[in-house]
Parts: sequence; structure tokens; C-alpha cells
Amino acid sequence: MTETQVTWLTPESHDRLKGELDALIANRPVIAAEINERREEGDLKENGGYHAAREEQGQQEARIRQLQELLNNAKVGVAPTKSGVALPGSVVKVYYDGDESDTETFLIATREEGLSDSKLETYSPNSPLGGALIDAKVGETREYTLPNGNTMKVTLISAEPYHS
Repeated sequence: MTETQVTWLTPESHDRLKGELDALIANRPVIAAEINERREEGDLKENGGYHAAREEQGQQEARIRQLQELLNNAKVGVAPTKSGVALPGSVVKVYYDGDESDTETFLIATREEGLSDSKLETYSPNSPLGGALIDAKVGETREYTLPNGNTMKVTLISAEPYHS
């Protein structure tokens, strides 16, 4: 049995994703009509337009299912307003393994929340690194497991609410 992941979303992110879902659902009849038009062109084995329309339909249906699952399991809230604590929706700066020169700044959020035009890397609160940092205070060091089984220490330098 798989465990459903709860995703934290700002109201803005929720509205943006809901708008995308509504647009995809509204576009279903257009895709169906295009498939029917292409089907009437003749031999389906050699009908590239028909196969392209079916492929597009499959991709849209997959995205619809993904958005429905995400929105059904989303926790909508406001972005954190508190500085100094790593929370979902925070931009954090960290250093690794005690090397204060090895720093990284990123957003703790889901990929859907991270804006595509953002220059910030996005780490999920459910990832090993994101999960290790949740509720960490500035100066606190946490440890998390890397994919190869080794562990890494990470120290929180700063945590600020994300502002687009």
C-alpha cells in the first residue's frame, strides 16, 4: 500500500494549478474532435496526425490525473512569515559537512510550487535534504542519508520566507 504525500501549497500556487486543471478539462472536447477528424482521413496505420492527436490526449490525461491527485492531497496555507526557521515555503542557505565555504541556497517546496522562471533550486520537504531541514533553526546542524547510503551533515545559515 502506498502512502499518500500531503503537499503544502500557497493559495496562489493552488489557484494556478487549479486553473491549469480546469483548462485541461475544458480542452478535452477539442482533442476528441481532432482525433475524430484525423480518424476520418483514412488508414490509421499510416495516419501521423491521428497518432499525434492520440499521444497529445494521453499526455493531457496524465497531467489531469497528476493535478487532481496533487490538489486532492494538498494542504493550502500561507507562506511562512517567520525568519530563522526552515519551513516549507522558505528560502534557506546551508553549508555542508562543516565546510562554511560550501554553501547552497534553495527553496523548500514542491516542484509545482517552484516557479519555472525562478533561478532557485527547489527541494521537496519530502526529500532527504528537505526533510532533514524542516523545523531547523539557524545555526543548527542536521544529518541526512544520501542515495549511496552515506550520511551528510548540513548546517542552516539562514531561512527567510519566499517572496516571488
